[in-house]
Amino acid sequence: MKHYIVGGLVALALTAGSAVAAQVIAEVNGKKITTDDIAPILAQSGMRFEQLPPQIKEKVVEQAIERELLKEKAIKSGIEHTKEFKEALQKLKGDLALETWMRKQYEAITITDSEAKSYYNKHKEQFKQPEMVHARHILVKSESEAKEIIKELEKTPKSQLKEKFIELAKTKSVGPSGKRGGDLGFFRRGQMVKPFSDAAFSLRPGQFTKEPVKTQFGYHVIYVEEKKPASTIPFEKVKERIKQQLHMEKFQERVRKEAEKLKRHAKIKKML
Repeated sequence: MKHYIVGGLVALALTAGSAVAAQVIAEVNGKKITTDDIAPILAQSGMRFEQLPPQIKEKVVEQAIERELLKEKAIKSGIEHTKEFKEALQKLKGDLALETWMRKQYEAITITDSEAKSYYNKHKEQFKQPEMVHARHILVKSESEAKEIIKELEKTPKSQLKEKFIELAKTKSVGPSGKRGGDLGFFRRGQMVKPFSDAAFSLRPGQFTKEPVKTQFGYHVIYVEEKKPASTIPFEKVKERIKQQLHMEKFQERVRKEAEKLKRHAKIKKML
């Protein structure tokens, strides 16, 4: 039972946290079909109807129409009076009751801004961002090639240095980032191999390495575009994320305690 409850928490939270008004997408024999009705069709994809491309939306609507017509046929066939249907309905009622109860428990929980701020203040380590550097590089196979590139960059006016570096990266770099002008984006210390990381973090924005940097991949010339100092993410930027986390934790604890209490008063026999 515990595994069943805990396993459904994430799906429940996502459903509760992203509720969107149902949109009517078709009408079959007078019955409206909404985006809520097609949830079973989209369940495995993890996507919402409005996120789908137009051609996929059309296919999903067609499936929903077919599903509704088949449901009508099944009901008209008298399937509701069969033993199999009645047994399945009883099981479904129990599952639906549990889902509805859990949703009510989830919705009954509130997390205040002060609770979120208290968590933030006690766990500031979680919200620290390390120093970051945005760099480009030109990777070549030999030291002499790297030195020639450095000479060419040294002759380039500072105002044109970035453009020149990008041009050389595209024409001379053997690394996969060459086609992007050697752009590596932002990275933190230790994310790249040590000689490369040490060299990049020793530069100021607008500077490049005056000596080739050797690694197991070859010889690099590195140019730093931008640096971000170590910082702490402001509370307002993470407030909602913290509140969602605390909401889920409170919900899990409430359900766990209720399950434990019920087990103490239940007659349980394991058959394993």
